[in-house]
Amino acid sequence: MLKVSILQVGPLGTNCYILKDEASHEAAVIDPGGDAPEIIRALEGAKLRYILLTHGHYDHTGGAAELERAFPQAALYIHRKDLEDVDPSLFPLRTQIQGANFYDEGAWIAFGGDAVKIQVLHTPGHSEGSVTLRCGDLLFCGDTLFAGSCGRTDFPGGSVPKMLASLRRLGELEGDLQILPGHMDVSTLEKERRQNPYLRQALRETT
Repeated sequence: MLKVSILQVGPLGTNCYILKDEASHEAAVIDPGGDAPEIIRALEGAKLRYILLTHGHYDHTGGAAELERAFPQAALYIHRKDLEDVDPSLFPLRTQIQGANFYDEGAWIAFGGDAVKIQVLHTPGHSEGSVTLRCGDLLFCGDTLFAGSCGRTDFPGGSVPKMLASLRRLGELEGDLQILPGHMDVSTLEKERRQNPYLRQALRETT
């Protein structure tokens, strides 16, 4: 059985998610944006397999290096476009970590004897390398889709057309999936289809 815990970490209150398979005690952390000691305490008794980053901004990666040191067996994953040839003031991860693995559209991450499977959806717009991580009916959207809003597009690598395309892609997924964003409250995809002006705009502009 999968247990999902949420911690608000770092200077901007980033939602850090801990996914733990209760049978094997294997776990993954999504977006450790800071407060690494708190995340490490929350992982007590777990075997951390993965550190998964929805994008490379400092408020989503600030605790990654310390987690990597505390759990050297854990593999860190990020999209290549948010680690290479980026502004280190906004994307500082490359100078902090020992190494990284890259994932891209269509990749799968599994743990707990394949009991937990996570699909990678490339959803640029907030940054070139932004991804959404889908685990069953859970969508870990990073800073792509928020409850009632979406991520900023005025940072380096941001793009309004790419954001709208990514929002449209998420909005067209079948079912009432759970939205677990990088900041603020959780939501549902059906609620966002009805109420989120940015998602509604993206769906109206379907070509």
